[in-house]
Amino acid sequence: MFKKLEEIVTKYNEIGNKMAEPEVLSNPKKIAEYNKAFLQLKGIVDEYEIYKKEKEDFDGLKEDIKHEKDSEMREMIQEEIKELEEKLTEQEEKLKVLLLPEDPNDSKNVIVEIRGGAGGDEAALFAGDLFRMYSRYAESKRWKVEIMSSNEIGISGYKEVIFMIKGDGAYSKLKFESGVHRVQRVPQTEASGRIHTSTATVAVMPEAEDIAMVKVDQKDLRIDTYRSGGAGGQHVNMTDSAVRITHLPTGIVTSCQDERSQMKNKEKAMKVLLAKLYEKEQEEQRAEIDSTRKLQVGTGQRSEKIRTYNFPQGRLTDHRINLTLYKLDSILEGNLDELIEALNTFDQAEKLQQVV
Repeated sequence: MFKKLEEIVTKYNEIGNKMAEPEVLSNPKKIAEYNKAFLQLKGIVDEYEIYKKEKEDFDGLKEDIKHEKDSEMREMIQEEIKELEEKLTEQEEKLKVLLLPEDPNDSKNVIVEIRGGAGGDEAALFAGDLFRMYSRYAESKRWKVEIMSSNEIGISGYKEVIFMIKGDGAYSKLKFESGVHRVQRVPQTEASGRIHTSTATVAVMPEAEDIAMVKVDQKDLRIDTYRSGGAGGQHVNMTDSAVRITHLPTGIVTSCQDERSQMKNKEKAMKVLLAKLYEKEQEEQRAEIDSTRKLQVGTGQRSEKIRTYNFPQGRLTDHRINLTLYKLDSILEGNLDELIEALNTFDQAEKLQQVV
């Protein structure tokens, strides 16, 4: 670990020196690139400097106690050594976390797909609740939400809704939301007051910013246009502006009919297709890497039941990390930080076990 840290310090200093060179200072693009790299390393370097200072103090006290004759002073030094030892252990753990390989997708925008599952209209209503929950969370982070495609049922619910969340680090926060979400509550239409169980599936995909990230041969695409069937005004309903794209080798189909322009619908449908193809590649790679992990947090498997939202008890339970929170109303209002932090912490702990 310490060899790696010293290499990072060397690289950090090299970047710092480069940033002062005239050819870099005169090039805004290079300045931005170097500044980004510099800031990425700064956090690790700062924490390593703290560790080195504490280690220096610790070694000094260990040396002092060897020569100290006074028993009272020896006891005081021993207490300081114990305190510093605990701090060093904590600092080492912090450095280990910082040295974990970064997910290259963490800084990307995300495309989220929510589908009503078992439960008919109640499942569609729950899908709508999840869409609003993520939208409110995004708003709290000042991120932008853009609907890519939707199929509403007319009572604030969705059979399916696909939307993009644009914001720095959006994927890093939401990547563990993929899976089956289960709701237990009394539907508004249930006269007897009986609790029903319904489900919705969530898929979270990093945005594939350009086609170069995913190899797509135009010959493998079938593009169909058709007349929109949903809301949107006379123009949307009377022209063939809706677009459906089928990727023939995988059978993945995406469509969009929300825009008035066929070109815009095609652009949105293509963005979703690229994201799905990119996520498929990522899933195949993760399957190999995660095959030895006991708990595959964030595998993105849509068949995996990850969470239960129990309305009668005001309880949310994440089954992957055995976390239960009795603040369901607050969570559905988009207050997801505690839940997301717990999932990230658990994932880091699992990765650290593998490193060790």
